[in-house]
Amino acid sequence: MELSGKIVAITGAATGIGRAMARRFHAEGTQTLALLDRDAVGVRAVAEELNALRPNSALAMAGNVARPEEVEGAIDAIEERFGIIDLYCANAGVIQGADLDTTDADWDMAFAINVKAHYFAARRLVPGWVARGDGYFLTTASAAGLLSQIGSAPYSVTKHAAVGFAEWLSITYGGRGVKVSCLCPQGVNTNMLTADANSAGASAVRAGGGVLEPEDVADVVVGGLRSERFLILPHPEVLTYWQRKSGDYDRWLGGMRKLQARVGG
Repeated sequence: MELSGKIVAITGAATGIGRAMARRFHAEGTQTLALLDRDAVGVRAVAEELNALRPNSALAMAGNVARPEEVEGAIDAIEERFGIIDLYCANAGVIQGADLDTTDADWDMAFAINVKAHYFAARRLVPGWVARGDGYFLTTASAAGLLSQIGSAPYSVTKHAAVGFAEWLSITYGGRGVKVSCLCPQGVNTNMLTADANSAGASAVRAGGGVLEPEDVADVVVGGLRSERFLILPHPEVLTYWQRKSGDYDRWLGGMRKLQARVGG
């Protein structure tokens, strides 16, 4: 997909990878960027920044993707105003809870934002894309969805589920014009990593590879969309780890236990 002239929606667009993608996609010449985030002030600032560069090119929308009515309402509003969304970026994510003592509320929140929000959007968008014969769904998952996240069971489990849902979308609708990509970065310098910089999970991420800036990730995403690859890996080493995991699961699990012991998880 070439982004020039496209109508694009991005969730979690106020900060981090979402904001970086908004800026990078805008530079590629998108027609309209619809930016959705719970942080109304932050997402409005991003839209204002982009509109200062090219008037009426970005729209800020406050909303909670954990609520199906807000996801579907936002999509309805975008399409009524601009037309069918060409690319939907299910980017919003949270890291909730840690171990077996994690509350039910934290588990529910992790599933709602990291997984169910993707389903809410796809349920609304895919029938129209199939009828048109064209549409693109970008899932922001994580290397934790291919490997595992030391220190956070809810994050690891829900990111695996996000990858699985993206795979299912591609298998089920890929022959009917719906393209799907799954973004699986490892360490990225965002609020999610820096808010708990001394945690076992953050230490494991830094031990496993370099920490990229969100702008680096956005650059890789543009290339992945252009080539329409399913798996977009800003950290190439993740593919190596994934291959080792599939090649010898027990050895990989043993290595992960050693890493956990080293970082204090």
